[in-house]
Amino acid sequence: MKQTNIFKLIHAIEKMNNENIIRFTKAFRYPLGISPILVLAELRLQGPRKQVELAEILGYTKGSMTNIATKLVNLELAERLYDESDRRIVRLKITFKGLEALEEAKAIGKELFMEHFEVLSEEEIKQYLTIQEKLITGIRDKKSHEP
Repeated sequence: MKQTNIFKLIHAIEKMNNENIIRFTKAFRYPLGISPILVLAELRLQGPRKQVELAEILGYTKGSMTNIATKLVNLELAERLYDESDRRIVRLKITFKGLEALEEAKAIGKELFMEHFEVLSEEEIKQYLTIQEKLITGIRDKKSHEP
C-alpha cells in the first residue's frame, strides 16, 4: 500500500512540474528553460565564473554548459570575459539584460506558485511546509553522509 501511494505522489509531482514548465515557458519571453535561468542566478549571486565551474556547481555536463552559455550569449543575457593575461581563461558574466530576464523569470515563477497555493487553506499550507522542511532535512542529512 505504501509503495502505491508513493508512486501516486511521484506521478502527482511530475504532473505539477510539467504543468509549471509549460505555463512558465508560455509566459516567459525568452526561449529558455530552468537550466539557463539557474546559470543566470548563479552568475548574479557569485559574479563571473568559468563554464567548468558553473557546470560543477550546478551539476551539468561540460557539453550542456557550453550549450547553455552559447544560448545566453546569443540572447545577450550573458557575455564572455576573456582574461587579459591568458586568453584561454574565459568567464561568463551576466549582463544587465540578463538581470532583467532573471527578475522576470522570478516574477513569473512567484505568480505560478501563488496560483497553485491559493487553493490551500492556512492549515494545509502549514502542513505542506512541515512536510517540505522534513524532506529538505532528509536530503541534507543524506548529503552530509556521502563520501
